[in-house]
Amino acid sequence: MRLSCLIVVLAICSQLTIAQNQKTDWESMFRGIPSPERQREYMQRLSARPHHVGSAYDKDNAQWLLSTFKQWGLNARIESFDVLFPTPKERLVELLEPRKFTATMEEPREVVDITSGQRADQLPTYNVYSVDGDVAAPLVYVNYGIPEDYEQLERMGISVKGCIVIARYGGSWRGIKPKVAAEKGTIGCLIYSDPKEDGYYHGDVFPEGPWRPKDGVQRGSVMDMPIYPGDPLTPGVGATAGAKRIPLKEAKTITKIPVLPISYADAQPLLAELSGPVAPESWRGALPITYKIGPGPAKVHLKIKSNWDTKTINDVIVTIPGALFPDEWVIRGNHHDAWVNGAEDPISGLVAEMEELRGLSELLKKGWKPKRTIVYCAWDGEEEGLLGSTEWAETHAAELKQKAALYINSDANGRGFLGVEGSHSLEQFINGVARDIEDPEKKITVWKRSQLQRIKSAPSPEDRTEARTRPDLHIGALGSGSDYTAFLDYLGIASLNLGYGGEDGGGIYHSIYDDFYWFTHFGDTDFAYGRALAQTAGTAVLRFADADVLPYEFTNLNETIRHYLDDVKRLLKSMQNQIKERNREITEGVFSAIDDPKHPLLPPPTEEEPPYLNFAPLDNAVDALSRSADHYEKAAKRIAHAFIPPSPEALKAINGKLLLTERALTHPDGLPGRPWFKHLLYAPGAYTGYGVKTIPGVREAIELKRWKEAETEIVRVAAALQLEANVIESTARDLDAQPTK
Repeated sequence: MRLSCLIVVLAICSQLTIAQNQKTDWESMFRGIPSPERQREYMQRLSARPHHVGSAYDKDNAQWLLSTFKQWGLNARIESFDVLFPTPKERLVELLEPRKFTATMEEPREVVDITSGQRADQLPTYNVYSVDGDVAAPLVYVNYGIPEDYEQLERMGISVKGCIVIARYGGSWRGIKPKVAAEKGTIGCLIYSDPKEDGYYHGDVFPEGPWRPKDGVQRGSVMDMPIYPGDPLTPGVGATAGAKRIPLKEAKTITKIPVLPISYADAQPLLAELSGPVAPESWRGALPITYKIGPGPAKVHLKIKSNWDTKTINDVIVTIPGALFPDEWVIRGNHHDAWVNGAEDPISGLVAEMEELRGLSELLKKGWKPKRTIVYCAWDGEEEGLLGSTEWAETHAAELKQKAALYINSDANGRGFLGVEGSHSLEQFINGVARDIEDPEKKITVWKRSQLQRIKSAPSPEDRTEARTRPDLHIGALGSGSDYTAFLDYLGIASLNLGYGGEDGGGIYHSIYDDFYWFTHFGDTDFAYGRALAQTAGTAVLRFADADVLPYEFTNLNETIRHYLDDVKRLLKSMQNQIKERNREITEGVFSAIDDPKHPLLPPPTEEEPPYLNFAPLDNAVDALSRSADHYEKAAKRIAHAFIPPSPEALKAINGKLLLTERALTHPDGLPGRPWFKHLLYAPGAYTGYGVKTIPGVREAIELKRWKEAETEIVRVAAALQLEANVIESTARDLDAQPTK
């Protein structure tokens, strides 16, 4: 009898070993498939012509992707949506006083760069979703045009009301600049590329080097995406043919004032005619002028008028059915549309995704079948405002909430270090993947290379020690700016954003020079890091799709939330101290004033000090999350080393609960004033655009001094964290109930 039991145990162990080896073999086999040469061929084809939304080549690319995926034996289809996409028919920026100058607003062809001369197919330089307008007014220079810059102007006694402002790119997402400008009473906005950010200040300009030439212009969307991304006329619903659309005048994401981007060649004559105080040192760029603020005597005329058309976008979707858990989905995406030829943005990421998909098709031919359903997506319309991914996610929202376990995103890819942002329940998982990918240049793992870089660049001794000793490298939190937004922020699907970079800087972003010539001369020229991205993201897809238990982990999540909570508390304390000190200076009469008998200044009024906020609900919820995370970690390790794995039925029930863990961090009412954004832990800031705000409801309420709102948000976030803890605890108990021998 004992011998029979021993034979059974040995047989089970043998089966488990074989299964584990097969899993490892599939991953190793996959990582040998992605080809740099194929990526080069794909890029040359996809970036051969401009392919913005609604263009002939954008549609042609979608059809070519569909045909290619079908040739690989995959189940591929196109899903189309009809979206608002304005294109300009009139553009004008001219200096009226004290002298005449008209901006060219055109990027010249470079002889060595063949595709830069495809003038008939190129979109002009403009900011999409700018309202139409024809205005003339004195000019004011506002640095980056973010709220802090206007606060400094107010302290200097400079008003921008009724003026046109000129801001340089950087400091925040471009759409924030006209948003804040309009709130301050301006009537128009210009955004220019200063060479200090991405021009000759850094190195040789294109075509001799990678940096932006004097006439290069950054196109881009100025949609107010912190309100909601996607089609402006169908918020919260897919922009299908029969969808109900709101009137254009009711679209909240269109700018309130006209805005246009210009080059630094066109900006210099405007800035040179400003008088007034010299700009603070931190406001000065790299143009050969004295940076002054104004207003005037420069007076500028700005005009933009667009065709407000509806265009069809085409998402290419590939589905690989799961053999064991078909109703649990792993989704992978990268967009295919571009502002012009878009070799770097987005084709460098798309060609890596294509090689992942070809690798999976090769595994399928060799007998591999994923346990979970895998969905690969090539999105359209990302550049204008995440159109394709948002409309697809809104259309399939109910099904995605039930089935989606993971979304992995990439965008532009370059040369250098692996960058990862995402849900912190995935931090341990993606660290494990990074440990299995070899850096193509250094021949160490990409994880080790990232660790060494963090040790080298650590801002403090404590950060350096942590980089050396912490088992997992921290991953960043996600704000917005790419196609993960609808999955994480709207639907509560655990998400990752992956890409390589840091060693291939350049200044051709959203210009006609982002093309095959530039990328093969200055980017990831041999596509070695394109192959690394395919290996990284593809391994993550394989490993997640074939795991028995969904590989979330919650101790790192809990640690990160504690950090976010401490940061919010420090924010409140800092504001209390600053206001208290300012009030003291006013009361004691030491507040500085301008000695001008014609314009005597009264001392500013004192400000109400921030009240005490009760963080106890959040502290208690984080403690509960800590206990459940520890319990789950022990239970998961026990199952991972069990002789007898849970049955498919038991796994389905356990994974069904795990799917709810990211959803638990959302609220159906969304954030205050931004109901589309449901996630209570991560969101783009209302005035940062792409930049993330963690625990955003509480943080932004404190920043805006909305104390009642802050108290309400503390309670809401605490309830979400408590729900998260309850789901994790329940799942841990289910794992405890499983037999292991």
